[in-house]
Amino acid sequence: MKAIVYTKYGSPDVLQFKEVERPSPQDDELLIKIHAAAITAGDVIVLKGEPFVTRLATGLLEPKNAIPGKEMAGQVVAVGQNITQFRPGDEVFGDLSVASWGALAEYVAVPECAVALKPANLTFAEAAAVPESAVVALQGLRDKGKIQPGQKVLINGASGGVGLYAVQIAKAFGAEVTAVCSTRNMGLVRSLGADHVIDYTQEDFTQNGQQYDLILAVNGYHPIADYRRALSSEGIYVATGGSMKQSLQATMIGPFISMTGRQKMGGMLVKPNKNDLVFIKELIESGKVKPVIDRQYPLSEVADAFRYMGEGHAQGKVVITVEENSQ
Repeated sequence: MKAIVYTKYGSPDVLQFKEVERPSPQDDELLIKIHAAAITAGDVIVLKGEPFVTRLATGLLEPKNAIPGKEMAGQVVAVGQNITQFRPGDEVFGDLSVASWGALAEYVAVPECAVALKPANLTFAEAAAVPESAVVALQGLRDKGKIQPGQKVLINGASGGVGLYAVQIAKAFGAEVTAVCSTRNMGLVRSLGADHVIDYTQEDFTQNGQQYDLILAVNGYHPIADYRRALSSEGIYVATGGSMKQSLQATMIGPFISMTGRQKMGGMLVKPNKNDLVFIKELIESGKVKPVIDRQYPLSEVADAFRYMGEGHAQGKVVITVEENSQ
């Protein structure tokens, strides 16, 4: 089969489009024909191996998973003898970070905990744009942020892969949503249900006197003290991404603030699981959430997709279409 392979960290130039052995499913695995995959900001970090601390999870000196890619959608073509939840022909989507990655290939063998049935109203390309990004938004808002109907919720970095889901999921939970993005993305986030939109090139939401019950920091950077000023007296701040400095402050300073006052501040790491995939599937099928795709690339042009994603200006998701024996 064709796959994207890399054996060392670096720029997109280290990615190789080559022929590799097609996997065979073990007793507890599914063999999936991948129709589409997606590239996340996290994939770009893993490719570079920077910051160095990320290599503690991905391989210290070289990548431990030769085929990158986490988010995917495809069709089950074979199942191991212990598989009970799926059968050949099922259309699925999932986050392969719970397995050995490998979404940027024509086939992958994974445990059934990595996937769920694909939303019936999405194409494979649309479904591939969902799994990790939507679950990050869900867990940040619902689990860490304790979102409640009627709350004032601010999404900083609202036009990226996670942010666009966060806007829609927060609305689905009945919140009043303020989205922070650049000028060119204001119309997009409004179209997805944001009640208020702040153009960060014109206004600093941490300086305008407004306060929010929940702030989800998906992108960008503000000192944690600025976020604290924008929180209500019992508000919650959750950092799911952004600059390394922002993440470190949320992780190291946030817990101390949480212990010394009524505001709660901290970071989070996504915990991929099938139940949340199913929850997102139901939101999508009910029409409350939809994916947004910025660009699509064929598997053979993955390096170009990584370069574009690395620029940091994608409106929504960057999707890779996978055609068997594509050249």
